[in-house]
Amino acid sequence: MLQCKDCEYFSRDEQTGRIMLGCDPFSTIKEPACLEKLQLLRMDGLLRLYQGTLQWHQKLAPMQEKMFEMMKREMDDLDDADSWKNNYFDENERNEQDEGDNKI
Repeated sequence: MLQCKDCEYFSRDEQTGRIMLGCDPFSTIKEPACLEKLQLLRMDGLLRLYQGTLQWHQKLAPMQEKMFEMMKREMDDLDDADSWKNNYFDENERNEQDEGDNKI
């Protein structure tokens, strides 16, 4: 069985020590085990990307909480500012109903 380190498509990043395979699964796979190793490396890459995304979301979480609180306060302030309209219309409806009751 051919070892990856002996394959022409194998390379190792000298700075990080990360293994990189230049295999093309449709044309350059030399042995069945090569495909399995390639899949493992792809999964490892996806896992690293996912962990990076999680770290980024954890950094943003406190800021998002603050934004949600501020938006809630703003919406409550808008509701309070418009409450006079509701009270005004409620009073007019009551007055109209009272006038209608007095006519009978």
